[in-house]
Amino acid sequence: MMPEQATQSVEAITALILEIFRLNGRLLAAGDKLVAGLALTSARWQVLGAIALAQAPEPVAHLARSMGLNRQGVQRIINELAEEGIVAFRDNPNHRRARLVVLTQKGSEVYAAASRLQQPWAQALAASIDVEDMREATLLLGRLRRRLEVDNGE
Repeated sequence: MMPEQATQSVEAITALILEIFRLNGRLLAAGDKLVAGLALTSARWQVLGAIALAQAPEPVAHLARSMGLNRQGVQRIINELAEEGIVAFRDNPNHRRARLVVLTQKGSEVYAAASRLQQPWAQALAASIDVEDMREATLLLGRLRRRLEVDNGE
């Protein structure tokens, strides 16, 4: 039998995980709706964001790792975006087969348009939530993510 504090910890983390799953579903649905007019989905937007926010061009495997997603799924999305001229591949001086992914001019424009849509949406969403609460939640989620990365050998 587990001590009461351990039981409470398990119950609390389980409740948090379930709430994160529900939140993730709502965020994906809201994101899909928000960027539908740009011929994006939340998944495509997330990949564009990873490319746009990377310090330097990265191969698909690195982008996938930074998003916590599997390489095959990210590769499929990047291939679709490349067919549409939103991203392009560049030679990687460090690896012959792992080409680098970059935004094209069209990709930069699409990402900027999505960001313009996201700003007022995020502002409205955050309007009744204390800034410190959001910062604390971000820190907690970051700690949990890092724990999972360590536990999974990442």
